[in-house]
Amino acid sequence: MSLPAWIAPQRTALMIVDMQVDFAAPEGLSAQWGMDLSAVPGALAAAQRLAEAARAAGTPVVFVGLFTTPETDSDVWGERLRRQGHTAEDSPGLCRAGAPGSAFVGPQPQADDLVFRKTRYSPFWDTDIAARLRSMGVDTLVLAGLTTECCIDSTARDAFNHDFHVFVSIDACAAYEPELHAAALRMLELNTAILTDSDSVVVAWRSAV
Repeated sequence: MSLPAWIAPQRTALMIVDMQVDFAAPEGLSAQWGMDLSAVPGALAAAQRLAEAARAAGTPVVFVGLFTTPETDSDVWGERLRRQGHTAEDSPGLCRAGAPGSAFVGPQPQADDLVFRKTRYSPFWDTDIAARLRSMGVDTLVLAGLTTECCIDSTARDAFNHDFHVFVSIDACAAYEPELHAAALRMLELNTAILTDSDSVVVAWRSAV
């Protein structure tokens, strides 16, 4: 089998992870904290191309976003920050539900898209995403999103452990440091995912139309 069969629309979902203001936009918290967002616009554009090709092919598009509240904040997360010498003022809540920082950036959910709201790195931890995907006949995921070494990595590992086939579009995800992006992709390739790129995925889905 080759890529078109492996990611055929009837078995595959495109999952777009955490492409939100606080992670991807100049006015978001990551930019305010000094993170280098230079790789993000290219990833957003590649994810947009994937979303358009997926919809044209009948491939489900699934959005995953971090939506936090003070009640869902992890005590472990806060204690880790304190042990690193940070205060609550240094690190206000990322992607607060209802706040501008949680809004999606780049590709936007459409009426027929699924949207999952998570409170941890991976949506497989605190949503019914695995069951919902299986009910749709999905056994394969193409991942895009932010950031490669964090929520893409966590989502890919958990998806693999839930027995989904995982593909990562290397140009449709990004990290704030190129070395982290490259290292994360290498670990994913070694352990849980098959690496591909948006052009290859778009060609595969177009061939299915």
